[in-house]
Amino acid sequence: MTSETTTTTSAADGQRASVLAFDDVSKTFPDGTFALASTSFEVGRGEFVTIVGPSGCGKSTLLRVASGLDGPSTGTVTVDHGSLGYVFQDATLLPWRDVRRNVELFAELDGMGRADTARRVAENVKLVGLDGFEDKYPKQLSGGMRMRASLARSLVMEPDIFLFDEPFGALDEITRERLNDELLGLFQRKGFGALFITHSISEAVFLSTRVLVMSQRPGRIIESFEIPFPYPRSHDLRFEPAFAEVSGDVSHALRGAHS
Repeated sequence: MTSETTTTTSAADGQRASVLAFDDVSKTFPDGTFALASTSFEVGRGEFVTIVGPSGCGKSTLLRVASGLDGPSTGTVTVDHGSLGYVFQDATLLPWRDVRRNVELFAELDGMGRADTARRVAENVKLVGLDGFEDKYPKQLSGGMRMRASLARSLVMEPDIFLFDEPFGALDEITRERLNDELLGLFQRKGFGALFITHSISEAVFLSTRVLVMSQRPGRIIESFEIPFPYPRSHDLRFEPAFAEVSGDVSHALRGAHS
């Protein structure tokens, strides 16, 4: 079967318009590595879906296929690449550009007008809490601030779907939790769809409307958990018994994925 990339107008759950859909997608690399097997799921606008799974199970491969950086071997990926933001494990800022010029990069490459670019850059720099740091260079920023700049750079393009490849994995726990809180604030204000990869069960449960668990390679979805906590979510939700119960259920499924 050949791969296909289009814009979908179907519904993810009967209410939210789907902004990303995998239909029976598999991926085998030229060296014979069978990375993804028969993977199907959707992400709706206003839905935050997180994927957890064993190391090497194909989580990052799944994001690369979603983004168009790699094509599926079989199956169909339905997504509007013109309305997609991608936040990598590293902030990937250009060291010779200050914060303002890094944040405007995608708009510049897209040919956006100067006035519109300036307005959006100022709005999103403030939104991620970097106002006052516009003239700083990446080497002058903390890891958390560099990741905020990376988020702002994609937000300038006002994407319908965000792909996050373990963006906070290298940060200390306190900074990571703070950025989790801030990301949820952005998610609630902007209403984009999100597909988030992490190794942290706590992070997955705190952020998500739904958590998907992947098997060992070749990766496939083996469990799906609807997260019952309404937004906005308090930082202290992490310490509540109901949160521990849901996290325990996800952990149990993840342990099964390793067997």
